[in-house]
Formats: sequence, structure tokens, C-alpha cells
Amino acid sequence: MAWTSAYLDEYQKLVTRMTMPKVMIDNAGCSNATRVIIDSARKHENLLEAIQILTDLNLSIKKAYVSSDGKWFMDVFHVTDLNGNKLTEESVINFLEQSLETVHDSRTKSFEGLTALELTGTDRLGLLSEVYAVLSDLQCNVVESKVWTHNGRIASLIYLKDSQSGSSIEDSERLEKIKARLRNVLKGDNDIRSAKTSISMAETHTERRLHQMMFTDRDYERQPTKHNNNNTDCVNVMVQNCMEKEYSLVNIHCKDRTKLLFDIVCTLTDLEYGVFHATVNTSGDRADMEFFIRHADGIAISSEAERQRVIQCLRASIVRRCSGGGIRLELCKEDKHGLLAEVTRTFRENELNVTRAEISTTKEVALNIFYVTDARGNQADLDVIESVRKRIGIDCLNVKELPKIYHDKSEREEVDPSGGGGGVATTVLLSIGSIVRRMNLYSLGGLIKLYS
Repeated sequence: MAWTSAYLDEYQKLVTRMTMPKVMIDNAGCSNATRVIIDSARKHENLLEAIQILTDLNLSIKKAYVSSDGKWFMDVFHVTDLNGNKLTEESVINFLEQSLETVHDSRTKSFEGLTALELTGTDRLGLLSEVYAVLSDLQCNVVESKVWTHNGRIASLIYLKDSQSGSSIEDSERLEKIKARLRNVLKGDNDIRSAKTSISMAETHTERRLHQMMFTDRDYERQPTKHNNNNTDCVNVMVQNCMEKEYSLVNIHCKDRTKLLFDIVCTLTDLEYGVFHATVNTSGDRADMEFFIRHADGIAISSEAERQRVIQCLRASIVRRCSGGGIRLELCKEDKHGLLAEVTRTFRENELNVTRAEISTTKEVALNIFYVTDARGNQADLDVIESVRKRIGIDCLNVKELPKIYHDKSEREEVDPSGGGGGVATTVLLSIGSIVRRMNLYSLGGLIKLYS
């Protein structure tokens, strides 16, 4: 029996070694990008996990090829950093290679010691301000959070801790009180049925979970808002059957952006479609993608209703991340209890609507990103933005990204409203090298997801 057990252990180790991804990173085969080549056994989520690693490390995918041969996959990605440069630092390349080879061991960031809340409901002006005010009043500190809005709906995943103990909230009665208060805020005057609050137990990638929450809320079926219409008009999704190959062929033509491929493959994976072959090309600000897919049951798309649903879901997944547009504001300030409530209250009092937010706290410093419009969803007035900056702190709240309309205006007037380097002309890109240099602050697995 002992011999049999030892033999099985060795056999399992051999199978594990054989099925682990084989990664090669090549800087010689392409003049303007680094090639990342991955060989792996074909499993349902392998492609998504590889793309997730690349995008979490702020790499831009310029081209990609996916090919399946029986039970084996070869994925080739042409990547650059956000400045469009090849990866040259040895530490960066080693870190990327190790991350891809150990993808199954570092699937999610650890949120131990935190309580995860999921919120969905009807979006409205000042809603985030009310949510964060309730959490502050109930002695909760927000450590990490992401907020998306799309087609008049809002989804948020919030990781919080008790402001007194600094640990997760375990008391069931207190949790029910938090959920009930937040549910009342989300309901407002006209969302009695669809507003939802829940404690999240799943260790799912945060942005993938936001896609799932929006999908469950059926945001893809709702009437697009004005800004959503503008975004959707630029998205062309076609689905047709390739009967001789027994695949469904998906063609997507849209504006390129960071994490675009992740959002598309994430949606196909959660709809239980496998990608067997794919080609991705980007040129300028456009992306052209082709996917050969089958459902988990091995069958191609078999009805017009299913085809339309896939088109709707893919269009929504492309638009969600950039839904609502707006001016990008970055807050860097010493964290304190109630800071988020104060900042978002200032936005609300100046009739600025938050269309998307990324909240994080590192070593007692709040590092928050907000995309804001005016109350009607139009571009916010720069005078209002500067007034808000003065109230919150000129040195703490900076304009980091402007819609094209403002860039055109600034080129004519050559004005920096802040009078300094932190004003509207400033653009800061986070380099992959800076991530690697922080490795001493986090474990390898947690670091990958920190920048998700």
C-alpha cells in the first residue's frame, strides 16, 4: 500500500509538471513589442487567467494569437508597457514569467481580515456619497473598492474593516444592520425591487466579479444613457456560425483601450464559451478581434436568441469599463476615518456625478481615482473642478486625464488651471518597473492582484 501511494504521488507530480504552463518571453522576434508565448493544457479558464496576469501588471496587449490543438493550447501575446516600450528589465521579465507559470497559485489577492460587500442598484447623483457616509457612520473604513456604472445601473465591490479594531466585521447582527442601511440608500425613492446588498464570500478577481454583478443585474438589456450610446456606437460585434468547423465566429471592431481583451474573454468565459482560436490586432486606437468559440457543451451557437444575447453581453462588457466617461481625478492623501465620505460629499455639493471609482489604501495613504461628470452626464466645467480641488486640497486632488474636448481647448489657450504640475495637463502612467520595485511590500501572489 505504501509503495502504491508513493507511486501515485510521483505520478501526480509528473502530471502536474506536464500540465503546468510553459512560458517563454522573447524580445528578439518583434521590433516594437515583447512576445509572451504560453503553452498549456486546455482548460476552460486558462486563457482568461493568463490575460488577467498581463493586464493586472499594466501591460498593453498589442497583438495576440490563440491556437488549440487537441487538448493543448499555444497563446502568443505581443505586449508593451503603458508607454509603448518593450520589456527590458531582467527583474520585470523574471517576475512576469514566474507569475504566468504559477497562475493557479496566485489567482486572487488575499483580502483576509477584511469584509467584502457587494452593492447593485439604480445610479443617481450623490449615491456614492450616501453609501460612504453610511459606512463612516457605522464605524467602517473602506480599504479597497471599485465602482462601475452602466445604463443607469451601479455595481460596487467594497472591502472594509472595523475602524476601531482594524479587522474584519464578524458580528452577524452588525453586518445585517450595515446591509439594511445600505439597501435603503440604494433603493432611494424608485428602486424598491432591484437594489441589492450582500456579503461576498467568493475569492473572484474584483473586476471579473463586477462584470458578473452587472450581468446578473441584466444591465445589457437596459436602455443606454446618452454617454453609453456614444460608446456603444463605436462598438461593432458580429456573430455567425462556421458550420464546417462547428464553431461560432465572433468578430469585434472597436476602439482600443487597456484591459479590452480581458473584458471580452472574461465575458465569454462566464457565459461558458471556450475560445479555441483567436486573433487580436491593434492599430492606432482601433482593435480588430476574431474568436472561434463553442459552448461548454461542445455546441456552436444554435439559435438567433442566443446569438443576440452574446452580442448584447459582449457590447456591454466593452462599454462598462469606460461607461459615462468624465474627467479623471486622482486623490492622494493621508487616510483617515470618513475621508471618502468627505470627498464624495464635496463632489455631490458641487453637482459632480461619479461614473467610476477605484479606491485603495496603502500604508495609511488613500490612493483613489474618480471619473466625474456634471449632474446631467455632460463634461464637468473646469471652474467647478478647480473649486472642488481647492476645497479638498490642490496638492491632494489632481486632474490626471481629460476628454479630448478639453485637450483641444488647452492647445488653443495653453492654460493650466492649477498653475503647476498637478493641473489638467498632467498625465501619469504607472510603469511595470515601479510595480516590481514594490515587491518587498507584498507577497508575489497578492501583488499581482493589487493593481487589478
